[in-house]
Amino acid sequence: MENIFQLKENGTTVRTEIVAGLTTFMTMAYIIALNPNLLTNFDVGSALWNGVFMATCIASAIAMFCMAFLANKPFALAPGMGLNSFFAVVVANIAAATGLTYVASFQTALIIILIEGIVFIVLSVLNVREKIVDAIPLGVRLGIAPAISLMLMNIGLGSNAGIMGGKVLGEVVDGQLAEETIAYTSQPFYVMRDFFGALTPNVIQKNMEAWGADYGALVLTVVTMFVGLFVIVILAKKGVKAAVLLGMLAASIVYWAGSFAFLHTNPFESLSTASFLPPVKDMVDTTLFKFNFAGLAEVGWFTIITLVITFCMIDMFDTIGTLVGTASQVGMVDENGGMPKMREALLSDAIGTVTGACTGTSTVTTFIESTAGVEAGGRTGLTALTTGVLFLACMFIAPVAAVIPAAATSSALIYVGVLMFKGLAKIDFNDIDQVLPAALMVIGMPISGSIGHAIGLGMIAYTILKVFTGRAKDVSILTYVISALFLVKFFLIV
Repeated sequence: MENIFQLKENGTTVRTEIVAGLTTFMTMAYIIALNPNLLTNFDVGSALWNGVFMATCIASAIAMFCMAFLANKPFALAPGMGLNSFFAVVVANIAAATGLTYVASFQTALIIILIEGIVFIVLSVLNVREKIVDAIPLGVRLGIAPAISLMLMNIGLGSNAGIMGGKVLGEVVDGQLAEETIAYTSQPFYVMRDFFGALTPNVIQKNMEAWGADYGALVLTVVTMFVGLFVIVILAKKGVKAAVLLGMLAASIVYWAGSFAFLHTNPFESLSTASFLPPVKDMVDTTLFKFNFAGLAEVGWFTIITLVITFCMIDMFDTIGTLVGTASQVGMVDENGGMPKMREALLSDAIGTVTGACTGTSTVTTFIESTAGVEAGGRTGLTALTTGVLFLACMFIAPVAAVIPAAATSSALIYVGVLMFKGLAKIDFNDIDQVLPAALMVIGMPISGSIGHAIGLGMIAYTILKVFTGRAKDVSILTYVISALFLVKFFLIV
């Protein structure tokens, strides 16, 4: 292990790295089920769903193995949130435009992801992606970590722990809902917006009951989240290395106990009917090297090119942002804010994307949840290797991973977000060249939900500020190009 990962040189141990890998896994295990849900329109149990599920585990694991052995970095990779939603929209648009089935459209869209991955491999080998990293201005670099921190806290306090309610709507005829008009709608209720945002507890309780949601579930989520958060903080202040993992376990126990005692539900009920055999046949039949080139011809080359560019830009800056932001948090960057072995880290991301396309999932990218493992002490590729092995194991034990409550994950995300927010202190608030891009990113990242888009906004702001204050020569040619591409992306590519 020492010869492969240089554990002593990086000030870590095998035990610390394994705990960090487990911590990272627990914070991002949700993607194993969520990704196939999003890519198949929640068609749970279908052959396509099973294929995407397998692809998620395999592509993520291979990408993390590359990160471990090529870059020796503790970062985890998986099909990116936001990018998978965009991919699902692309699939639906292809189906609508060509008349192809959803599965055939899915197989067509995988070719776009394959092209993106190949482009990224070439750019990574030629060091072009690394040069792009170097072109990011100091103010933008410094703003990445605190911007990600607010995004993490926003996820933890908001969308990561929503309670779903729903009701049947339709036209009433003679006191009865007309069958042909019946429609089912759903309403999510979130911790920050609804629990803390309501005028009184009575208001949100009535709103939730009207939508068939359980107010008790929201209360339990809030309690679970903050129990986990304060357990993590207290243990961390006492110097406990596994504070994040232990806090998540404590939060999970609180949630499971509360489900039994107050909600009268069994949080482990899904395990009784769960299958623990990997659905290999479904993947072979639906997604494994299933490229629909005939469907691609019907889409049109201009559309294909714009889609490839869009996926490339979002993925590139999501990955760069996560790598730089996380690395800077624990001192893995040099005096100029660059990260050693950036090329190898970016190459791992590209290989993961190609693997994902070949097995049946959307773009693989570096996950923001890697920060949880880094905070738990992960410093080398052994952390990534551990997380990758656990992802492969999930092909057999996915139902077990699924019982970890979202509220427990939220505890870790909020804590890590708080720690990363300290990066704001590195910004020189007397230098508007740093303040403006950083401020726009800090507010833009949690609102847009995209690391890449927020970086693009910061780059544009920096460039405009330099040009119109008579300092255009301070901006590199590559920075101009990147800013221009983001302008095209924002205003012309739809």
